[in-house]
Amino acid sequence: MANHRAAALLIASLLVAVAVADARLAIHHDAHGVFFVNDVASVPALSCRKVHGVKVGETCFSVAQAAGLTQDDFLGFNPNINCEKVFVGQWVCLAATSA
Repeated sequence: MANHRAAALLIASLLVAVAVADARLAIHHDAHGVFFVNDVASVPALSCRKVHGVKVGETCFSVAQAAGLTQDDFLGFNPNINCEKVFVGQWVCLAATSA
C-alpha cells in the first residue's frame, strides 16, 4: 500500500511538472496566422502533496468540492487540466506547495 501511494505521488508530481512546463508556452494568433511565444509569466513549480484518482461520475468541481477546495485552488494545483475531458483514473493534485 505504501509503495502504491509513493508511486502515485511521484506520478502526480511529474504530471504537475509537465503541466507547469507546458503552461509557459502561449499561443497567439492574428491576421497573419498562429505563432507561439515563450515569454509568458512563469508559473511557479509545484510539488504535489496529495493526489486523487478520478472516479466514475466525478468532475473537476465535485472533486474540488469534496476536498474542500475552491475551483481556483483546484485549477491552480492542476494548471493544464481539461475539465471537459476528465477521465476515470486520471490523477489530480489536491494539495501542492511551491518547489
